[in-house]
Amino acid sequence: MTNADLTQVEADDLLALEKHRIDAAQWNYPGLGGSVTIPLTSADRRERFLLDVHRARIVLTKGTYQTRCRQVAILARLDFGGAPHRNPDGEEIGSPHLHLYREGFGDKWAFPVLEDRFENLNDPWKTLEDFMRFCNIAKPPDIRRDLFS
Repeated sequence: MTNADLTQVEADDLLALEKHRIDAAQWNYPGLGGSVTIPLTSADRRERFLLDVHRARIVLTKGTYQTRCRQVAILARLDFGGAPHRNPDGEEIGSPHLHLYREGFGDKWAFPVLEDRFENLNDPWKTLEDFMRFCNIAKPPDIRRDLFS
């Protein structure tokens, strides 16, 4: 079993685990074509997580937000403003879509985004807030917006 291989129960438990910022550091929401990786920890500090925020270079409303554990295992990834995704069974899932860890497949499976979880997918900032809530980031990092985010 490699670092990225989790059982489904482990992955579900890690996604549900309450996550906190590790300190009071300020992070800048990335500009167009930029990305930032922010470290997080479980409330008991036994598990480490990473929150990745990526924005497309040209399309303002295109990006990816993901939460990883153990450096490489993607627990959840939200892709918005981009192309559809084809699942391993051939089913095509439109954009936006949410990838969730699936034992034996990692993040290869995507699901339609539930609108009750994500209020306004046309607003990347609001979508980030909703994604952090979805991933149970109870004490989110201090992310600063610029004029264009």
